[in-house]
Amino acid sequence: MYNVLDYDGLGPVYCDEGGDAFWEDRRGPCKKLGIAIAKALRTRLPPMGRSLYVGAGVPEIPVLLMERLELNRTICPYNLRQAEVDILNHAGGENGVHFYCGSAETATGKVDHLWIVSVLNDPEEFPNLSVLFSYGRADPLAFDVSAFSHERETGVRLFANCMAKLTLPGLLTTSVEEMPWVEHWCHLHGIPYQVEDRTYPTALVGDPVCFIHIG
Repeated sequence: MYNVLDYDGLGPVYCDEGGDAFWEDRRGPCKKLGIAIAKALRTRLPPMGRSLYVGAGVPEIPVLLMERLELNRTICPYNLRQAEVDILNHAGGENGVHFYCGSAETATGKVDHLWIVSVLNDPEEFPNLSVLFSYGRADPLAFDVSAFSHERETGVRLFANCMAKLTLPGLLTTSVEEMPWVEHWCHLHGIPYQVEDRTYPTALVGDPVCFIHIG
């Protein structure tokens, strides 16, 4: 899939400017680190299961292909950006990887694996949340408290609606920076969770990924 992706079309999706240089620099690491995560995840998922991916895009390609082709699992990757979805579907159709444009909240049915990586700290979708939680700093004179409250409610709802689709026990793949959402949800519902010690780097955002056993 990486060889047939339309990187000219992906440039404006990921960058306001300099998209060509961005992908020239990140294409190799994106594939290499994605394969490393896919290998780790392969030993943690049973065959014939079902996974929901929230905000899946180019970095998730190796993991999605592993699940579909090696474990014969059903994969449901969701992405809010129509342009990226069109490019990904054009590149991945023959491999049985189909991306859905829309919120993962609309997905139906249960899954035994939920992937939500660098979504709730995405500065594009959650600019105020990402500044405060991910980067630990905010300008007290410019910080929009009202916008923050709205984004927090949206984030809580998104995470809760997606977690409601996870069968217990189940596996959650997320970034270390999104751990507060996991802790809040598990404590609220009285559900135990275990975070694996090892983390895995990612190529685009840099957030380390971890595996969490829920229930």
